[in-house]
Amino acid sequence: MRYFVQLSYLGTNYCGWQIQPNGNTVQQVLNNAFSTILQESIEITGAGRTDTGVHASYFMAHFDSLKENLHLDQKILLKLNGILPLDIAIQKIFAVKSDAHTRFNATSRTYNYFIHQQKDPFLLKTSWYFPYKLDINMMNEASEMMIHFSDFTSFSKLHTDVKTNNCKVFSAMWTQENYKICFTIKADRFLRNMVRAIVGTILEVGKGKIDLEEFVQIVESKNRSEAGISVPAHGLFLSAIEYHKDIFLK
Repeated sequence: MRYFVQLSYLGTNYCGWQIQPNGNTVQQVLNNAFSTILQESIEITGAGRTDTGVHASYFMAHFDSLKENLHLDQKILLKLNGILPLDIAIQKIFAVKSDAHTRFNATSRTYNYFIHQQKDPFLLKTSWYFPYKLDINMMNEASEMMIHFSDFTSFSKLHTDVKTNNCKVFSAMWTQENYKICFTIKADRFLRNMVRAIVGTILEVGKGKIDLEEFVQIVESKNRSEAGISVPAHGLFLSAIEYHKDIFLK
């Protein structure tokens, strides 16, 4: 039987989601935990691959098990969370159709990037300290422009194995509360390093280093070297993934 798992994790101590030969990863920790509790060999497949140090406040993964009705057994959640490290938490298990896939069936994903402009030791691992004056209105104007583009090669990590750099951005905006700033972007898919490169470029707009016309030229150039820096991983969170309801079983 196939199940979806809703979970969250702090990525600070991990070399990203995906299993690697030399490095502790979220996927490997989950494989071990599920295999131990369910007493069978379990391989967890994730909805995406977060990079080293990136967090997920909402993540979905799936696995197959010989056991039925795991989604109805609350003790399973307690047992799994009991042996998982404190920086990984499972919130819910769903029964789904046998061909449901957390990556390929996702209709959208949402990321947040957090910045703080006043030194705050309690945000050290989950937000980037960036104490520079920013024009949030100009940054939002630049963000809104991305809805009209489809090719985001300028913000993609080079030499990746994807077939296309086209993405559909549904929304992108900046919000500010006191000295804390958050960038939220929702799209059907994301390229490797895309959000961090977008943030690094739009911050240049906010600082007045480039104007809106130059930002458009950067997107249209399809050249990663024209865009801004890739901001640090620790400010980035995967925060939502959406699916059609018909893949879930009652």
